[in-house]
Amino acid sequence: MPDGKPAGVRCIQLDEQDRCRLFGQPERPAVCGGLTPSAEMCGDSREQAMHWLGWLEERTRP
Repeated sequence: MPDGKPAGVRCIQLDEQDRCRLFGQPERPAVCGGLTPSAEMCGDSREQAMHWLGWLEERTRP
């Protein structure tokens, strides 16, 4: 996404299993590479992780 990804919009680089198609590639955005998984970020389920990511997107929206 050349101009960034708006909050709440699914990344176009995610495959059907929600895996990044750019993982390990030089064109992967720095913000994605800078996300270090943690217990706080991942929670106990996919739903908790998605909630945390949504919260982060909202708080970092320009």
